[in-house]
Amino acid sequence: MSRVNIQTQHIPAASQPQIDQIQQAFGATPNMFKAVANSPVALQSMWTAFGALGKGTLGAKLGEQIAVAIANRNRCEYCLAAHTVLGQKAGASSAEMSAAQTGQSSDARTATALAFVLKVVEQRAQITDSDVVSLREADFGDEQIVELMAHVALNLFTNYINVALDIPVDFPKVSLK
Repeated sequence: MSRVNIQTQHIPAASQPQIDQIQQAFGATPNMFKAVANSPVALQSMWTAFGALGKGTLGAKLGEQIAVAIANRNRCEYCLAAHTVLGQKAGASSAEMSAAQTGQSSDARTATALAFVLKVVEQRAQITDSDVVSLREADFGDEQIVELMAHVALNLFTNYINVALDIPVDFPKVSLK
């Protein structure tokens, strides 16, 4: 049972524009967004960040692989389930999404990005120059490095919302690794 109201009927008026956009994008309103709708500013922040990063240079597939890796590391069953579905819609295979859970990829560039974001999460951003050099050697420029950090921040936000507030999973469940 969620620790906050899952808004279905009494959505704050200021949250309604984002809820309408989310409904249109997903064909339904996922529980996470219903919970975050309790705070119009939090919902706006989250939805705007998703939209902005969706237009980034990393691409949707890598963004979803990052989300799955971070969700698995943070034991966020909600985000793991949601981003596995979204990753497959973005062109990743089931095997690619499963590998991403543990920061693995057969693609060297993707593997480098996943290793980096997991180190950022595990080390609370206390990375080294050599970590950034590894990214540069994998053909990530400044723009992509900053986007990787933005993906980490957004995924920490969503993971913490879902775990701390015990949001019921409404996507097909995926086992944590």
